[in-house]
Amino acid sequence: MHTTNLSAPPAGLPRIVPHLIYDDVAAAVEWLSRTFDFAERTFARHTLPDGTLGRTQLQVGDSVITVGPPSIHADSPRRGVSSMLYVYVDDVDEHYRRATAAGATIVAPLEDRPWGDRSYQATDPERHQWTFAQHLGRDSPWEHA
Repeated sequence: MHTTNLSAPPAGLPRIVPHLIYDDVAAAVEWLSRTFDFAERTFARHTLPDGTLGRTQLQVGDSVITVGPPSIHADSPRRGVSSMLYVYVDDVDEHYRRATAAGATIVAPLEDRPWGDRSYQATDPERHQWTFAQHLGRDSPWEHA
């Protein structure tokens, strides 16, 4: 049996880093930061020769996502929903208020879920689906897996 030893990720990055594709990366960073309170990790910003934002990282609590333009890796999400991310936040009610005040399109209302989370789902301007949740401390099926 052959085993592969995974090397640790670089300092400051989790083992899995989602990468989302946006037609307009700069607009996506601005919207995600303003609406969902994400923070750009400007040290990871890649600027293209024409001066446009090519790729960057966003800090989401203790996690990181990267965002970049369509390329050989993936096409524009405007052709259909290409992903859905489930993000735990400390205060989902406040997060929901902030997102709705900023004009986020809510596709699933804020409510308590049977698995012990309180959550809502929103779509961003390029149609990525985002679920934001807070675990309520109730018994959940994941805790018994």
